[in-house]
Amino acid sequence: MTLLPENRSKARLGGPAIALALAACWALPSWAGETLDRVKKSGQVVDVLVNDYPPFGFINAQNELDGFDVDVARAFADKLGAKLKLETPGWEAIISGKWSGRWDVAISSATPTEERAKVVDFPVIYYSAPAVLVVHQDEKTIQSAADISGKKVGVGTGSSYEAYVNRNFAIPGHKAIAFPFKDALPVPGDETVNFQNLALGPGVRLDAIVASLATARGGIETTKKLKIVGDPLFAEPNAVVTDKGDPEWNAEVKRVFGELKADGTLARISNKWFGTDITKDVD
Repeated sequence: MTLLPENRSKARLGGPAIALALAACWALPSWAGETLDRVKKSGQVVDVLVNDYPPFGFINAQNELDGFDVDVARAFADKLGAKLKLETPGWEAIISGKWSGRWDVAISSATPTEERAKVVDFPVIYYSAPAVLVVHQDEKTIQSAADISGKKVGVGTGSSYEAYVNRNFAIPGHKAIAFPFKDALPVPGDETVNFQNLALGPGVRLDAIVASLATARGGIETTKKLKIVGDPLFAEPNAVVTDKGDPEWNAEVKRVFGELKADGTLARISNKWFGTDITKDVD
């Protein structure tokens, strides 16, 4: 992941009405968690995300952070009554935990895993998307995941897709994931670059890519040279991430996302980006 412009937001605080709203929203007990206390005092929530994962997070033509996760983060901040600050420290920094108060939340399409849950918390799942296998349109030998044994498979660096190709992936609370292949060769990298490399031709740099359905559709539309093969590989829940050990903040995050789902905000954002509601099948 590369570090690109940060701190971009359209959310603003201002005026007595907002001040009254903040006072009402945050009339909470003094024992509220450290993160919530910090957000209350600053009037700002700091969200971290990746910026090379379209259409979830990316730099648009105006050199601004954009995407599904960016819109969700704005809605989250608005519901809190806080100003939004966006930062892009890189995926590994986000998912490794030990944020030391630098960031408050990561709305960044993270799949909960047992290993990740040791260092960060996942207070709420906000959408679910299938993982799929993508190949060049001229590919003849790869028809499903069973055919990627010994093949070069592009995956996002540090992603659940990398763990899947390494046959080292499990989703807590979900049935075991099947790995109908062996000795596939994961090639970690930037997702956009992966699609560009696969578009060069079968086996030129990559033989296939494992990615989310939404990302795959974007890569196919951009390159005009790729296709999805086989059935979805697994259903991938995506959760909001917080630093380990702040149950009061986790409860507040879960509460706010519950409201965003109940009032239709998440569905509207999803339909804007995908033409369908990828948030509907989560609790």
